[in-house]
Amino acid sequence: MTDDHLRRPRVRGPLPVRHARASRSAPLIAAKVFIAALVVLTVSAGSITAYAAWDVVSSVKPGVHLATLPGHTAEPIPNVAAIQGGVNLLLVGTDTRTGQGGVYSSAAELSGSSGAGNNDVTILIHIAQNHQSASVISIPRDMELPIPACPQPGGGSSSPQDQNMMNTTLSTGGLSCTVLTVEQLIGVTIPFAAEISFDGVAAMSNAVGGVTVCLATPVTDRYTNPQLNLPAGQQTLVGAMALSFLRSRHGVGDGSDLGRISSQQVFLSALVRKIDSAGVLGNPVTLYSLAKAATKNMVLSDTLTSPTTMVSIALALKNIGLGNIVFLQYPTDADPANTNRVIPDAAASAILNSALQTDKPLQLTGIPGRAAKLASGSTPAGTGVAGTGSTSTSSTSTGTPSTGSGAASGTSTPAPTSTAVALPSNVTGQTAAEQTCTVGNNG
Repeated sequence: MTDDHLRRPRVRGPLPVRHARASRSAPLIAAKVFIAALVVLTVSAGSITAYAAWDVVSSVKPGVHLATLPGHTAEPIPNVAAIQGGVNLLLVGTDTRTGQGGVYSSAAELSGSSGAGNNDVTILIHIAQNHQSASVISIPRDMELPIPACPQPGGGSSSPQDQNMMNTTLSTGGLSCTVLTVEQLIGVTIPFAAEISFDGVAAMSNAVGGVTVCLATPVTDRYTNPQLNLPAGQQTLVGAMALSFLRSRHGVGDGSDLGRISSQQVFLSALVRKIDSAGVLGNPVTLYSLAKAATKNMVLSDTLTSPTTMVSIALALKNIGLGNIVFLQYPTDADPANTNRVIPDAAASAILNSALQTDKPLQLTGIPGRAAKLASGSTPAGTGVAGTGSTSTSSTSTGTPSTGSGAASGTSTPAPTSTAVALPSNVTGQTAAEQTCTVGNNG
């Protein structure tokens, strides 16, 4: 099968906003780390580093061509140098068991999801045009929304759908279809995309020696593989156990996918802090391991496979502080037709979509989420503004802090600027600087 049917000319600029009423994994870290690590490897001197850079680049799999919505024109891919303007990059975590081996090779596991799989995690990363902030938007897998026509492997396109679940887009038309759906939902152009599997998540956590997360209450889940039975306090998660934590739905919050998203953000923020710590960034071996793990376990759009493009995006990322990296969940309402599904919140999504389209900094005003709470002494995200140079204060997590979890960068919290968009309180999330704790189900 070729990817010619997924070829995508690009155009910069917003698409019309569309509000839809009728109609698991750690991708962010993989993207930021493999791009940032490639910069370190390619600009450093020495034959060992040069070999490492070549080895990482050789791990990049063939790219997937991304299709386009009607009316778009071509957009050039950046040359080596900091990319001009903002960046939109979509990260997709697939739940496929195909090719994963180990515990995922059983008939029971393969019957759950095989082939392309479902996009269990869909995350849009927006880097501001001034390269001072990044927004990381998790789009719920169970959200019902319109799905556009998507190119098919044998030619032609699928029929557009007035309503279906977000997580069906990967199996409907591959990575390109997921990109098209998010473009239509938010009204932005997404030139770059990457897909990561279970193996990639485990490899990333192994590369940093595990991630220490705070648990406000015990987390148990017999539905994950391996099962979770974690006591409250600071817990270091590695490999398959880290993956189980990220995939756990029944064990956190209210047992919903929305709860899982906030628990994932607890993990991701802790991982970002660890990567940002001097021990990781100052260790070329660790950086190389991270870059290798990311590129080996990801499928990239053809717009992202060039080392030049990776370096260009990395140069836009390198100066973003922890307080200016905002994780948030795309705002939703309950689906009146199905209590197990959600739909976009028309009012809140209009505010968020407009801010992303116009590259405005975001100010969080709500709680961290259904399965997360601020650690003792941590400053709420609502007191700071992403993209204005603000950072949350350092804090100590519930229990005994571990040096592996990393400390928040910076201590000042400047006053919000007039350009920041204050998101409604039902938009949940946190900054990477905030220390938060996962709340177990029924905890």
